[in-house]
Amino acid sequence: MATPDFIRELRASAGHQLLWLPGVSAIVFDDDGRVLLGRRADTGRWSIIGGIPDPGEQPSQTAVREVYEETAVRCVPERVVLVQALDPVEYPNGDQCQFMDITLRCRAVGGEARVNDDESLDVAWFPMDGLPELEDFALMRIKQALSDGPAWFQPIVSL
Repeated sequence: MATPDFIRELRASAGHQLLWLPGVSAIVFDDDGRVLLGRRADTGRWSIIGGIPDPGEQPSQTAVREVYEETAVRCVPERVVLVQALDPVEYPNGDQCQFMDITLRCRAVGGEARVNDDESLDVAWFPMDGLPELEDFALMRIKQALSDGPAWFQPIVSL
């Protein structure tokens, strides 16, 4: 994922220290029940679409913007699927981040899936019985987006 300008500005004063950041993931389905995936330029692996909200941007706006920027697909968010604090990550340059991921189920309403920026090597629709190899992160979110249950969140272990 490309680093937003506001994060670069934060890094100028914060250095590599841990930043707590919002993240939005979009699980986009078409009318045939296929899910939209992108093959990431940074890892070469297939994954769901997502990104960091701009300051003041609503999660639903982020999902719509990121899906279009990365895939040229227009979508409409339908519901919150999951909210989860992720484990901290350290990037090769030493930057540390921890994300609060908000995952939204979205419905495609237009556009043709294609690589639309430099963050993806490929973009495609996949049927549920023909998914490429995916990380648990993406599989869990797709599974939750297919369920009719309420939004998933990490259960409290103890008070």
